[in-house]
Amino acid sequence: MNIGIIGSGEMGSCLASKFIKLGHTVSMANSRGPASLKLLASDIGVEPATVEEVVKNKKVIIIALPEKNITLLPEGLFKDLPEDVVVIETGNYYPNLRDGDIPALQQSGIDSLWVQEQLGVPVVKVFNSILATSINDLGRLKGAKDRIALAVSGDNIMAKEIVFKLVEELGFDSFDIGAITQSWKQQPGSSIYCRDISLDELKKRADAMGTDWSVMRKVIIEKRNADEVLMRADYPSYLEALRS
Repeated sequence: MNIGIIGSGEMGSCLASKFIKLGHTVSMANSRGPASLKLLASDIGVEPATVEEVVKNKKVIIIALPEKNITLLPEGLFKDLPEDVVVIETGNYYPNLRDGDIPALQQSGIDSLWVQEQLGVPVVKVFNSILATSINDLGRLKGAKDRIALAVSGDNIMAKEIVFKLVEELGFDSFDIGAITQSWKQQPGSSIYCRDISLDELKKRADAMGTDWSVMRKVIIEKRNADEVLMRADYPSYLEALRS
């Protein structure tokens, strides 16, 4: 499968390495241009590209960027994208730690719903609620008792089916959260965010959150804000808290 990745940070690079090892062809773009990706190309076999090139002739496009950089993508980047191309969004909004105030996103409070509106194409949210180190180290064969699950949300059922297959290839179970308007369940501050938990436990926690964002919004955003403070002060302690 031809996969394009926009973003060469920890998550983008981890996914590129894993998918290349699985036999997929992966091209990558970042804000610094193809020349900046020569070392990564040498290390893992990714094909350097411009942002415009990386979206052409792909089956899957992965956006692995901070939310603050979404609006910096070229205008109309996806306007000619075929309808059967899957666009994956892996980002998380951290207003106090990294992204700053994005008024429209603050208003809706649902990260990937805002991203979908900015890009002008349907997105599938996945790989946002797991650490890159877990993707790299914790994939397991189907049926393994210590296999963990990833949350997936989006409006396009066929696109999600492709995502489920990719998640399976990486060694994880998928749990369908529902429409992109329900993707708040996998955002920072939720009870499933970056927890390495089983499919049964993920289902249990997702069900406990209900379906009404207006009910859970304050709880999740307050937890995200508290986590941002801890991440800035003592990141190892934050990671340890995720395992508790």
